Amino acid sequence: MQVLLPPGWPRPKGYANGVSVQGRQIFVAGMIGWDGDGVFHTDELAGQVRQALQNIVAVLAAGGAKPEHIVRMTWYITDKQDYLAQQAEIGRAYRDLIGSFSVAMTAVQVAALIEDRAKVEIEVTAVVPE
Repeated sequence: MQVLLPPGWPRPKGYANGVSVQGRQIFVAGMIGWDGDGVFHTDELAGQVRQALQNIVAVLAAGGAKPEHIVRMTWYITDKQDYLAQQAEIGRAYRDLIGSFSVAMTAVQVAALIEDRAKVEIEVTAVVPE
């Protein structure tokens, strides 16, 4: 994976502006903060992020991929202020489960998610080198 950074642009914190890759593509649907049985174990955003990331890792593994194959993430969060307040813990969960912050990433605040208890939904594109 090549991180794309236009000349003279500062490196963004926590994501990449763009990446270039070649290989087999895997698309992971939006994962929320419940476990594989559809059970929420917390209503805290950081805990739901950790579970959503665990779900992503599990789906990637089912497709023969690993977190380092992630090239793009889109995060949908229901409360920007909650996200900012828990950013350190969210960052720890990300580093523990995903590792690198060198992926193209978008985060968007939304009014609500389909599951009422969900505070975050994360979708992923991964590319496994051939």
